[in-house]
Amino acid sequence: MRTGQLNVILATDCGSTTTKAILIEKRPEGYRQTCRGEAPTTVEAPFEDVTRGVLNAIEEVEELSGRPILEGGRIVTPVQDGRGVDIYISTSSAGGGLQMLVAGAVKSMTAESAQRAALGAGAIVMDVIATNDGRLPHEKIARIRELSPDMILLSGGTDGGTVSHVVELAEYIAAARPRPRLGHTFRLPVIFAGNRDARDHVRNTLSEQTALTITENIRPTLETENLAPARTAIQDLFLEHVMAHAPGYDKLMQWTGAPVMPTPAAVGKIMQTIAERRGINLIGVDIGGATTDVFSVFDGRFIRTVSANLGVSYSISNVLAEAAPENVLRWLPLPLDEGDLKNRVKNKMVRPTTIPQTIPDLMMEHALSRCALSLAFQQHRELATELRGVQRQREVGEVFAGVEAESYIDMARLDLLVGSGGVLSHAPRRAQAMLMLMDGFEPVGVTELAVDSIFMMPHLGVLSGVHEEAAVQVFERDCLVPLGTCIAATGPARPGKECLSYRVKPPRGDALEGDLTWGEVMLVAAGTEESCEVDVRPARGVDVGAGPSRALVRQCRGGQVGVVLDARGRPILFPAGAEERRRMIARWLSAMDIYPPLPGADAGPRHGGT
Repeated sequence: MRTGQLNVILATDCGSTTTKAILIEKRPEGYRQTCRGEAPTTVEAPFEDVTRGVLNAIEEVEELSGRPILEGGRIVTPVQDGRGVDIYISTSSAGGGLQMLVAGAVKSMTAESAQRAALGAGAIVMDVIATNDGRLPHEKIARIRELSPDMILLSGGTDGGTVSHVVELAEYIAAARPRPRLGHTFRLPVIFAGNRDARDHVRNTLSEQTALTITENIRPTLETENLAPARTAIQDLFLEHVMAHAPGYDKLMQWTGAPVMPTPAAVGKIMQTIAERRGINLIGVDIGGATTDVFSVFDGRFIRTVSANLGVSYSISNVLAEAAPENVLRWLPLPLDEGDLKNRVKNKMVRPTTIPQTIPDLMMEHALSRCALSLAFQQHRELATELRGVQRQREVGEVFAGVEAESYIDMARLDLLVGSGGVLSHAPRRAQAMLMLMDGFEPVGVTELAVDSIFMMPHLGVLSGVHEEAAVQVFERDCLVPLGTCIAATGPARPGKECLSYRVKPPRGDALEGDLTWGEVMLVAAGTEESCEVDVRPARGVDVGAGPSRALVRQCRGGQVGVVLDARGRPILFPAGAEERRRMIARWLSAMDIYPPLPGADAGPRHGGT
C-alpha cells in the first residue's frame, strides 16, 4: 500500500455493467472530486479483461481533466512532471461480485451470525444451510453442488459446544464436491469459523478437497458475536482466490496501491467511517435494477443486507409480486387498474434499461421503488437483531421454535438516511427522492435525509482505508447531497383530527404558523447552507421527536428540498375509498412539488415555499 503525500488520487469502481472512474485532487480548501468518467465493464466476452474497461474510463477522465494519466497502456504513478496520479485504488462487483454460501449449525444463531459476517464483507449470500433448515441431507448436498459459489463460510457451535452438527455440515460440503464459479482448476475456498473443538474434524473432512482456512469462532459464546476475523478472511480470500482467477484482475491488482475491495464492503466502510466521525446512527440504501442493499450503523454496530430480487428494472416484476398490486396502486394519484399496471411492468421487464417517458410512467416507477425500499428494509430489520443475552434474554427453546428476536434498529434514534442508486440519485426532482425515502423507510421524529450525488461511495470507502481525511472531505463536499430534514409525527392517529400546531421561521420571509391535521404534509423551503427555526406543539399523545405530548423546539437543517412536517402517521395512513385516497395522494405530491400538475388532479392546499 502506498503512503505519504497524496495530492492526486484516481479511483475506479468496476461494476457489473459500468466501470466508473473519479479523480480526486487536493485544493486549497481541501480534497475535492474534480472529474468523472465511465465506460462499459469488460470482464465478460468478447473482451474478458476487466482492465480494458478501466483504461477506457480513465481515458475519459484524461479528456475531461486535461491531465495525462496513462502512458503506454499503464497508469503513471506517482506524479511525474504533472503527469499521472499519486495512487490508484479500485473496488469491484464485476462478474456478479462476491457470491458465497453460508452454513451454520442453528439457522437463527450461528448461521445467522455467519450470514451477517458474509454480508458485511461485501458478499451476496446465495443460500444459508443449517442442520435445522428443514431440508433432508440429500437436498442440502444437491443445493451446495448446484450453486457453484465463490467461497463457503462454515460456522457452528460455541467454543466447547456441539461438534457433531458442525462435522455433519462439513461432510455435506465434502459429499457435494462443489466447483467454484470462476477458475475451475483451483480448489474452492472454505472458511471455518466455528467451535474450536471441531477444527481437527473439519480439517480431516475438507482439507484435501477444498482450500480450507480456519479462523476464530464467529460465536465463541451464545452472548458474543465475533465477526471481524471471518470478514477479514473473506476479503483476503476474495483477493487471493476469486479476483486472481477473474479475467484481467491479476493485472488490475498489480496497478492498485491498496487491495481491491468488493463494492458493497467499500460502501459499508465509508458509512461506518462517517457514523463514527459524526457520532450518529445512520441508514443507507442502494437501490439498483436487480438488487437493493441496505446498510445501517446503530450505536457502532454495522450490518448490511442484500435483497437479491428487489430492483426497479431487471427485478421489477418480483417487486410487484412481493408487494401485491394493490400496495403499489395505493401510491398513485391517477386511476390505474391492475391489468394496466402489470402491462407497464412487463414492458419495463422487456426493456429494463429504458427510463420513463411520461409522468404516469415515472409515477409508476416511483411507486414500485417505494415498495422495493420498504420490503428491503423489512428484510434488513429481520437480520439486525439482538443476540441472546445482550439486551433481550432469548431462550434456546425459542431459537429452535423460530421465535424472532427484536430488531435493535430504532427509527426514533435515526439521525441520517442516505439514498443511492439511479432512481434516487438521478430522480428528475430532488423532492421525488426525498419523498420516496420518507415513504419507503417511514422515519419518525427528526431525521436528516440525503442522496449520493453520482454514486461515489464505493470509491470513498476504499480511499478511507488509505487516507480517511480525504475520503471524509470528499464525502461531505461532493458526494452527499443534503435533501433536508423530516419531522414525522407518531401517536394515536385520527384522520382529519388535529395532529400538531407549528411555528416555523424560514431563512427568508415571515414566520409560518398554523395547524396540521392527521394525513397532511407540509414543506418549508430552506437551502443546503440554511436552517429553519422550528417550534412544533403536538396534540395529546403525539410524538414529534421530543416525547409524547412534548413540544419540539430546534434548528432544522435545510437542503435541496427543505424541511418537511409529516403528519401522515406511522405507518402512513391511507383513506379507505379509492377516490379519496387519490385526492389525498395528489395533495401530498402537490405540497412537496413532486411532479408537474396533471390535468384533472386535485392539487389540494399548499404550505410554505418550494
